[in-house]
Amino acid sequence: MRFKYAERLAVLCLAAATTLSVSACSGGNMYASSNDSSSIADNDVITIGSVTTNSGAAAAYGESEVSGFKLAIREINENGGIFGKQVKLESMDDKGDVIEASNAFNRLAGEKNVIAVLGPTISSTSGAVAPLADQNQMPSIAPAATADSVETGGYLFRTCFKDSYQGEIAAKYAAETLKVKKVAVLYGTGDPYSSGVGKAFVAAAKQAGLQVVAEENSSSTDDTEYSSQLQKIEASGAEFLYAPYYYSAVGPYIVPQARSVGYDGYIMGPDGYDGLKTTGNKARYDKVLYTTHYSPDDKSNKKVQRFITSYKAANNGESPNTFTALGYDSVYMFKQAIEQAGEHATRTDIRNAIAGMNFSGVTGAFTLDKHGSPKKSVIVLEMKNGSPTYKDTIQPAE
Repeated sequence: MRFKYAERLAVLCLAAATTLSVSACSGGNMYASSNDSSSIADNDVITIGSVTTNSGAAAAYGESEVSGFKLAIREINENGGIFGKQVKLESMDDKGDVIEASNAFNRLAGEKNVIAVLGPTISSTSGAVAPLADQNQMPSIAPAATADSVETGGYLFRTCFKDSYQGEIAAKYAAETLKVKKVAVLYGTGDPYSSGVGKAFVAAAKQAGLQVVAEENSSSTDDTEYSSQLQKIEASGAEFLYAPYYYSAVGPYIVPQARSVGYDGYIMGPDGYDGLKTTGNKARYDKVLYTTHYSPDDKSNKKVQRFITSYKAANNGESPNTFTALGYDSVYMFKQAIEQAGEHATRTDIRNAIAGMNFSGVTGAFTLDKHGSPKKSVIVLEMKNGSPTYKDTIQPAE
């Protein structure tokens, strides 16, 4: 996803940003503990807040998440609510800004009737909110904050898998499904997303018994010339190339240049390939695969087709996307946690019910690890005739 690099740069400034945010916030108790908040039993309605990016450059992500929240809440309410109570969404826009996100989160945390928070949307804003969630003892679930640097496991959890997990799962797929022996990796050293996922792949590949015959890199993920590195990879005898870049480099440069130097093996990457477009001969993109969170073509998960049908019925035939699915699952994670915690649940009770949760949703079945991240199934898409198509679902590595 194109915002990953910017998100990681922003994380470097989070400590200062969070301090400014707390000072700027007005109204309510900024550090309201669970004891200060109400329980489920104290209100006729269950109020869940959300902090998402609904304006600015990443608005499409946040708006999609909110549409997933609304669909899930609508379904829950139509089926009697939770403990017979209707669920209400109190939505706030953080504009993709760490200060705005911190202020919005603090305002929600200061409202005693808000029992939990959905979001934020991107990794930088989620990183800013993580310490505030702990300070306020406010259970929060970030649907799509993939950066490893986001500290989860206290009061903030995530629905998506972490960036590094994709590298690990790709190594598992190469060894167990594709059954290759020799692998290579190419990544951008100047981009934490690319280098982090690439290094995670190398470590997992070696652990899986694969031979890493070439480890090449570029200075950034915005380069347009990779032929030199790809020639070395082709000469190494690699059968599989893991290249964790963004779609903007993979489609027009990495794949065509790899084929031009004679490399005809597999090319695989992470969710940064979403949006990949072909140039020239579409056959060059055969054997290109990537991991992602969700596919509408996934027939192995019955919940996917029910979700799509429900969403289209509620949105004039419009199709949901990955962010919609992650948002939808996040609401149902809270529903499961609240029901487990009981009718008198406090924020802390709900947090404790989320920790270590086993959950099955549209974006897969998973267990949250001790750091609040899911160990979950991953979708593999393969380029066919120039378009991504569902190929496999990879179950979590043991």
